[in-house]
Amino acid sequence: MASAAPPDDAHDDNEAAETSGLRKIIHVDMDAFFASVEQRDNPELRGRPVAVGGAGGRGVVAAASYEARKFGVRSAMPSVTALRLCPDLVFVRPRFDAYKEASHQIRRVFERYTPVIEPLSLDEAYLDVTEDRLGIGSATRIAMLIREEIRSQTQLTASAGVSYNKFLAKLASDQNKPDGLCVIRPGAGAQFVAGLPIRRFHGVGPRAEEKMQRLGIATGADLAAKDIAFLRQHFGSMADYLFRAARGIDLRPVAAHRVRKSIGAERTFSEDIGSGAQLRETLDKIVDIVWERIEAAGAKGRRVTLKLKFTDFRIMTRATSLPHGFSGKSEFAAAARALLEAELPLPGPIRLMGLTLSGLEGAEDEKTPRDEAQLSLLL
Repeated sequence: MASAAPPDDAHDDNEAAETSGLRKIIHVDMDAFFASVEQRDNPELRGRPVAVGGAGGRGVVAAASYEARKFGVRSAMPSVTALRLCPDLVFVRPRFDAYKEASHQIRRVFERYTPVIEPLSLDEAYLDVTEDRLGIGSATRIAMLIREEIRSQTQLTASAGVSYNKFLAKLASDQNKPDGLCVIRPGAGAQFVAGLPIRRFHGVGPRAEEKMQRLGIATGADLAAKDIAFLRQHFGSMADYLFRAARGIDLRPVAAHRVRKSIGAERTFSEDIGSGAQLRETLDKIVDIVWERIEAAGAKGRRVTLKLKFTDFRIMTRATSLPHGFSGKSEFAAAARALLEAELPLPGPIRLMGLTLSGLEGAEDEKTPRDEAQLSLLL
């Protein structure tokens, strides 16, 4: 089984990886990142159950401290539910600039050791240290040093997983949270996966887990016992991934320069809106937010999409494209407004509005989509 290996053992592990031609991958995941930044910056919050998000109405928990998680509080949970579980929960409005600043500090730590970094969000990234910049040679030792530097420079804790592929490294980073390190050595991946509950597999949500349980699949070992024909019959396009994952196989490289596909923002309202004046005013605010992100990314895009979610959770999307990229904010805003005007008056009030630019060219690789999606609930 995997373990947090001491530095002396780590060298042998990585020699084995080198001789077998396997990669050395680290997955770093900050511990309760948003909430931890708030507790760091406000001593009165330390040791208390904290939620980042909106406290009333349709407020949603974007992040919860470990003190809050003990009560069952989780991200994406309605605030009223969180307060019912934990009456002493302290809500803090999000400070995205503070989280981004801390993330940039963490990214600079990563860059000391490798240029091959694939950020997944502000608080999570894969690192390929097969050839590290400092010639350390041990992925486990590098993970230890990275965690120490992050703690020293940001006063925040990180958990890390070390293995020979991305799938296993991500599983490992969650194994000993918070403030933990887990190593899955070459040759041990299948054994490690066999003992995991199926819900630990990335991409297996509640519905897929329920379906697997009906089919007698509760663990990685159960999944590995199914042949590819069975998996394709029941899980379609997901079958090949499940077949490989159950055997600890993942051939994906750490993608240091993935192309960003879209830039956008959403706004969920504390009260439903439906009048034309309110809708236009809200759209203008979202245009401002999105265009600021577009300029920051240095992007140019050809397609704008308007998203409206009604009170019954029905979603309407409308889109328009230009043969060339939008030349500036005014052209982008005009296209967005035209999409909205074409639908007015709406058949009913809405609870959410979103706007996205896609068909991008030249966007810098700023990996914050998950965080922006979480915080968009709280704008």
